[in-house]
Amino acid sequence: MEIILATHNLDKVRELKELIDTDQIDLKPISEFNIDMDVEENGESYRENALIKARYAHQKLPGKRIIADDSGLSIDILDGYPGIYSARFAGVDTAYKDKIQEIWHLLEPFDQNRWHAAFHCALAYIDEFGAEMVFEAKCQGVIIPEMRGANGFGYDPIFYMPEYKMTTAEMDPKLKNEISHRGQAARLWKKYLLDLK
Repeated sequence: MEIILATHNLDKVRELKELIDTDQIDLKPISEFNIDMDVEENGESYRENALIKARYAHQKLPGKRIIADDSGLSIDILDGYPGIYSARFAGVDTAYKDKIQEIWHLLEPFDQNRWHAAFHCALAYIDEFGAEMVFEAKCQGVIIPEMRGANGFGYDPIFYMPEYKMTTAEMDPKLKNEISHRGQAARLWKKYLLDLK
C-alpha cells in the first residue's frame, strides 16, 4: 500500500520509515512527486496543523493515501512554549543548536528542577477516499542545560528522560522508537492500517 508522507523533512521521513517497518506499507516522501509543502500551519494544536498539511497534500494528490506529522516540544514552565511553533521557533531556517540556545535563554530565570517538558506528535492520515484519522501521543521528560548524544535530531540532545537516565539523542534508535512520541503515534497508525486488511 503506497502512502505519501507530506513533508520535506528527511529526518522525519527516515524515522517514520523505521517506525512502521513493514513491507505492507510503501512510504514515499512527497518530494518524489515534486510538490512544494509551502502551506501555512495556522492551526492552534498539533492535530490541526497535521490535518492542514495532510489536506493540502491530499488536494495536490487526489486519490492518494497521505500521512502528515506535526510534532513539537512543550515546556511546562513556559506555558507549553515553543509547542506548535517548535520548528519555526527562532526562525524557520535557524539551526537547532541555535534554537536550543534560545530555549536555554528562556529557561534561565527558572530553577532547573522546574524544566519539565513533553514531546508531542500528531499523525494525520487521509485515505484515498478522503476519510481522515488522527493519531496522537506524547512522551514526558525534562530539559537539561547541556547537549548530550549524537543520535536523533531537533531538540533530542536536551530532552532527558529520567527513567532511562539519558537524552533521546543518547538512546539507541530502537529504544527511542519504542518510547518516543512519534513512535507511539506511528504504532497506533500502523495498527489501524493493518487492521483494515
